[in-house]
Amino acid sequence: MRSKKVKTPWEGSMRDIPMHLDYFEGTMFEAVEKIAKKYPNNVAFDFMGKPTTYAKMIEEIRKCAKSLKTIGVREGDRVTIALPNCPQAIYMFYAVNLVGGIANMIHPLSAEKEIEFYLNESESVTAVTLDQFYNKFEKIRQNTKVLNIIIASIKDELSKPIKAGYMLTEGRKIQKIPADAPIIRWNDFMRLRQHCFYNYAVERKGEDSAVVLYSGGTTGTSKGIVLTNRNFNALAKQIIAANQMFRVGDKMLAAMPVFHGFGLGVCIHSMLASGGRCVLVPRFTPKSYGKLITKNKCNFIAGVPTLYEALLRLPSMEKADLSHLKGVFSGGDSLSIELKKKLDKFLYDHKSTIQVREGYGTTETVTACCLTPPHMFKSGSIGIPLSDTYIKIVEPGTDKEIPYGEEGEILLAGPTVMKEYMNHPEETAQTIRVHKDGQRWVYTGDLGVMDAEGFVYFKGRAKRMIITSGYNVYPAQIENILDAHEYVQMSCIIGVPDAYKMQKVKAFVKLKEGVPAIEETKRVLLEYCRENISKFAMPYDLEFRDELPKTLVGKVAYRELEEAEIAKIKAEEKAKELAEV
Repeated sequence: MRSKKVKTPWEGSMRDIPMHLDYFEGTMFEAVEKIAKKYPNNVAFDFMGKPTTYAKMIEEIRKCAKSLKTIGVREGDRVTIALPNCPQAIYMFYAVNLVGGIANMIHPLSAEKEIEFYLNESESVTAVTLDQFYNKFEKIRQNTKVLNIIIASIKDELSKPIKAGYMLTEGRKIQKIPADAPIIRWNDFMRLRQHCFYNYAVERKGEDSAVVLYSGGTTGTSKGIVLTNRNFNALAKQIIAANQMFRVGDKMLAAMPVFHGFGLGVCIHSMLASGGRCVLVPRFTPKSYGKLITKNKCNFIAGVPTLYEALLRLPSMEKADLSHLKGVFSGGDSLSIELKKKLDKFLYDHKSTIQVREGYGTTETVTACCLTPPHMFKSGSIGIPLSDTYIKIVEPGTDKEIPYGEEGEILLAGPTVMKEYMNHPEETAQTIRVHKDGQRWVYTGDLGVMDAEGFVYFKGRAKRMIITSGYNVYPAQIENILDAHEYVQMSCIIGVPDAYKMQKVKAFVKLKEGVPAIEETKRVLLEYCRENISKFAMPYDLEFRDELPKTLVGKVAYRELEEAEIAKIKAEEKAKELAEV
C-alpha cells in the first residue's frame, strides 16, 4: 500500500518540497485575516486597474458579514454566490465564512432551471448575483426558499475613469431593474451593517462545512460537493509548498472562475492565505488575458489548455516579455504533448525560464492534488501528488492495487478530500471508501498509470463526460432535459473534437412519431435548450436521426456516434485539403 507508513516512490524526487505539512485548523477567513495582520498594506487584489490592500479587504469583509447578520443569515445557512471574479465575490465568500454560513458557488451564466435546482438543492436563504442576471433569478424565485436577493454591479467597484468608459459600453447593455424590484442593491446591503453591533462572527472549526461546489458525480446528475475550511486551507499550504519560488507579493492572474475549484482554491484562496496578489479577471477573452499577463507582470498563471491554445494565437503577444513568470499551470483537461511543446517554445521565445506544469485533480478534492514538479518533467505525465496527498491505481471499483505501469482507476486520499455529496449519502458511499489503511479514498472514475518513480499518467475517463473549455459537461444531464421535451423520443449527447475548445457538444435526437424533422422543430428544441442548459454546455448543433444506434444491452451506442462524427470531420478536412491543392 502507498500509505503514510510506507515510503512512496516519489520521496526523494521532490528535493525541497516537504512530504508532510502542518495545516491551519481555523476557518478560511481566519487564515486570510492572519496574513492581513502581517501585511496590512500589501495589495490583496487588483480589479480593472484598481488595487485593494489586505487591510481594506478585511474591513469590507467584516462590513459584509455584519450586513449578512442583519438580514438574518445564521450559522449553517447556505448563501448562493453567482458572481464572476470581482471584489464583491471576494467579500461575500469570506463574509459568509465569517458568519458561519456555507457559500454555495454557482455559475452566473447558468440557465434559469439550473439556478432553481441549485437554490433548492442547497436550500439557500440568500443569493447574490450581478444586475445583468437579475431577470433569471426573479423568474424562478417563487419556486425557491430564497428570502433575499442581493444585486451587485461591476460599476460599483471601478475607479472613476474606468467607470465612465464602462457605462458607455458594457453598462449600456444591461437591462434596467425596476425601482420597486424586491431586491437589495449592493450598496444598500452594505449600509445595513449599521444595524449590527456585535455577535456577527461565529466560531467555526477546520472540519466544519464551508463551501459547496458542483460536479456531475459518478452518475452524471449534478451534485453539490460539500467542502470544509480544512480542505481549502490545506490546499493553500500544499500549493505554496509545491512552489518554493513563491514570495509574498507575487501576482497570480485569477482568470479561472470563482465558482470553480481551480479558480477559487488555487487562484484566489491559496494566494490570499499566503500573502499573494490576485489580479481578478471578471470576464475572460484571450486578448484581455494576454494583456493582463504583461501589463501586471504576473508571476503565476493558471488555466485550461483551451486558454493557452488561444494565447499562442494572439498577435499582441508576439513581442511580449514573459521573463517575470515563475509558474504556468495547466489543469481542467488533458494537455496534449503537442500543445505542451508549442507552449514551452512560446515561453522560451518570450524570455521565460520556465515550462508549463500540468496538474490533475477533481472537485471532490477541491481541485489540484497532483502536479508536475518544477525541476522534473516526464512526457505525458500529470506529475506527482502534492504534500500529504496519496494516489494509487487499482482494478476499477475495487481496492486491489495493480503493479506499476499497468492501467487502472485513479484513487485519491489526503486533507483536501470532500466531506460528502450534499443530500446524496448513497453516492457519497460509492465515491468515498475507507480502506484498511484508515484513509478515505476518492474513486475518481478516471483511468491512469503510475510508474516506478511515482509519476502519474492520465489515460482517460471511465465515466462519461465531455470537457469543453475546461468545463465539465455531463451528457446524461442534457439528455434528461431533451428527453423531457414533448417532441423528443430519445436523445444522445456526444463530444466532438475542436481545435479551440478541445471538445464541443453535439446533440442527436430521435423525434416522437408525427413530429416533423424540419428547421422549425430544430429551432424550438435549441431555444428550449438555451432556457434549460448552461451557455458553456449548449449543443452547437442538433441532428435528427430516424434511429439511434444501440449496444447489445439496448443502450444508445454513443461511442458509435462519436466515431462516426470524427470520421466525418476527417473526411471534410481531407476534402478541403484536396480542393486547395
